[in-house]
Amino acid sequence: MTKTLLSALLLALGLMMAPQASDAQARPGPLRIEITEGVIEPLPVAIPPFIAETPAALPYANNIAAVVAQDLEGSGLFRAIPEQAFISRVTSFDSPVQFSDWKAINAQALVTGSVGIAADGRLVVKFRLFDVFSEAPLGAGLQFAASQDSWRRMAHKVADAVYSRITGETGYFDTRVVFVSEQGPKNDRRKRLAVMDYDGQNVQFLTNDSAIVLAPRFSPDGSKILYTSYATGMPQITELDINTVRSRSLGSNANMSFSPRFSPDGSAVVYSLTNGANTDIYRLDIGGGRQSQLTNTPAIETAPSFSPDGRQIVFESDRSGNQQLYVMPANGGEARRISFGQGRYGTPVWSPRGDLIAFTKQNKGRFHIGVMRADGSEERLLTSSFLDEGPTWAPNGRVIMFTRETSGASGAPALYSVDISGRNLRRVPTPGAASDPSWSPLLE
Repeated sequence: MTKTLLSALLLALGLMMAPQASDAQARPGPLRIEITEGVIEPLPVAIPPFIAETPAALPYANNIAAVVAQDLEGSGLFRAIPEQAFISRVTSFDSPVQFSDWKAINAQALVTGSVGIAADGRLVVKFRLFDVFSEAPLGAGLQFAASQDSWRRMAHKVADAVYSRITGETGYFDTRVVFVSEQGPKNDRRKRLAVMDYDGQNVQFLTNDSAIVLAPRFSPDGSKILYTSYATGMPQITELDINTVRSRSLGSNANMSFSPRFSPDGSAVVYSLTNGANTDIYRLDIGGGRQSQLTNTPAIETAPSFSPDGRQIVFESDRSGNQQLYVMPANGGEARRISFGQGRYGTPVWSPRGDLIAFTKQNKGRFHIGVMRADGSEERLLTSSFLDEGPTWAPNGRVIMFTRETSGASGAPALYSVDISGRNLRRVPTPGAASDPSWSPLLE
């Protein structure tokens, strides 16, 4: 990143550099930015319509540029300058950039691109990113090729690359979200699993509504989903292969098992199991089928989530008298309480970065999505409503998606996202009521 654009971004977004060493400025390589405050004024970026190299590519060219703009604006960190404000018109992907025209409309970054159709029918998308004020490219141009049906994914990949080059963080646009799609009245909801692009597009249903399904969770490679199914009449943890849409039970039909989540390497599952009046956390090694009990108290202990390095598990327990958060070694052992604020805490999820734990908090009749450090310090609440619950992290650890339900007999759940600063609260479009989101890793 050039110094000019970096300075502009810091001023626009209220950011602080995260120095790693005294000679940070002398080191080669991309700069990294730690975003510590909310958006003050998004960075202005110009994204002209991409050039269509053939008439057949024209609809794709216009649509791809529009999705790139939507992705970047949706992050809350960028503002796409309206096309009617443009002075220059990009007529060729290889033509020189008239930087003075983009400076005149205060564009601080410029994205140009083209779309063609190869002999085998695939779309070929090329793009470049420029720092307008230093009149220099930000990295080399990139090219993507895929089937014409994948044009939205290519747009997301372009947006991820732009986001990454300017912020120094990994993007999160080329991802999917699995969730519970709900239909029917509040007292008789029909539920089925569905998966969609992170922005609510390309919805696909994975199960029918013949049985209640809850709490889907992606595997680390995005190929499988864990969830709780009531197909047998008793809640059982179930694994579903996204490609084949085939499922198999991982639980024991003799006991209720629920709230499953994969280990970071995908080799194990941690979940809750009820044995008589007791609910504890267990671990199942998927390959060998070996099950081990991780907690053993009279309390209700559930909602386990691994740290990214696989060494620790955060979970909720009422062993202290009401729901609080605890952290223990991944193979069980002494747990330490990390939540000490007023109210009840639940559904903890470790950030992909390992720095924060997201959670649901109930206090004084309100529900909140919040985050805290892994030691319980620096708790801050990001949302507040009648019912907010079930956070899930974007793969870059910057955005959280969750369920928000409205009150009253006609109340229904919907999906929302919020930045970890507590800003940029947005509703995620879904075809009807939706709950229990789980964010995938970046797609390959």
